[in-house]
Amino acid sequence: MERFPTEEIEAAFVAYQEAAATAGATGDWNPWADLFTPDATYIEHLYGDFSGREEIRAWITSTMSVWPNSAFTSFPCEWHVIDAARGWVVTKVWNRLEDPGDGSVFEQYNLTVLHYAGNGRWSHEEDIYNPEHFATVVRDWIERRRSLGRADGE
Repeated sequence: MERFPTEEIEAAFVAYQEAAATAGATGDWNPWADLFTPDATYIEHLYGDFSGREEIRAWITSTMSVWPNSAFTSFPCEWHVIDAARGWVVTKVWNRLEDPGDGSVFEQYNLTVLHYAGNGRWSHEEDIYNPEHFATVVRDWIERRRSLGRADGE
């Protein structure tokens, strides 16, 4: 038996992706944070564990406003699966840096596990990735920008 209808979870996941896309484009992560329940938990393997929507909001808005994190401007999902009986969504998300100036793509993926709580809200997220892979892609992206004459933070 489904805990929530698959269609409801799918719609909430589409809204989650749209909020991330808007946040990447505008730098405003507040609408994305609003998709979590007040008591949500978030496990981030580099930055730590966060409890509650407001702690998640404080972390995401501060982290993503600082360069080079602010240069991660799109987050396309390659695939996702929904376990409606348990309310889980598992997805492969590409964290893509803005164009360094020559049209090349620099990105790294993480696996994200989301737990749906109903009413379009998420009660849990865990991002699973290798931080060294992210450091490498950011380093390579910065080197490409510099080779193209672009200053850091520009």
